[in-house]
Amino acid sequence: MAHSVRRHLRLSVEEYDEQIRRFIPGYEEMLGVAADAVAAIAPTLVVDLGAGTGSLSEAVLRRVERTTVQLLDVDPEMLEQARHRLGRWGQRAEFLLRSYDGPLPSCDACAASLSLHHIPTIEAKASLYSRVFAAVRPGGVFVNADANMPTSRSERECIYRYWADHMVACGIPEARAWQHFDEWADEDTYLPLETELTALARAGFEAECVWNDGPQGVVLARRPHA
Repeated sequence: MAHSVRRHLRLSVEEYDEQIRRFIPGYEEMLGVAADAVAAIAPTLVVDLGAGTGSLSEAVLRRVERTTVQLLDVDPEMLEQARHRLGRWGQRAEFLLRSYDGPLPSCDACAASLSLHHIPTIEAKASLYSRVFAAVRPGGVFVNADANMPTSRSERECIYRYWADHMVACGIPEARAWQHFDEWADEDTYLPLETELTALARAGFEAECVWNDGPQGVVLARRPHA
């Protein structure tokens, strides 16, 4: 079954951009850090993996002149929303209704925001990282803005408490916040950051976490020049 934001988050695609800020701590800052990391190499072509409504793509397009962003997503409703959002950018935004499970186009940068936690195992994610490494040109980057969870039960409990407090501060009843976690667990897998960094290193990247807020973080992985 293809991923559907409407089904998974139990909200309409039109609500997504507003509601995601209530769900995710530091969302705006996270997008900015991720887009800055992509823009730092002045890429000609960027591939946005699981692009959704195009928030990250838009942030990149605002920062880098003469770059093209290819948006990949399997959810046609989200991709259509991205078309409306990025219409002003014309041919600099390309929309592809497809997954990131196959080979990826050669590019200067790959990026993802809140999409790769839908990959259920580290083996499948490591396979993606290898395909991303093959696609990114030497000197290019892979930037991933997503959630991670530590292995320690006590640390996980603290992170989830922080996450729930954010949602409560945004007007979501506490019981509903915890219910969201249970619902999302059907499709979401939050791996430890150390596991992610190890998988990226094995793929050939030089990777580090450059920002975090509670469960959310931005990982910057560089493909060496040689």
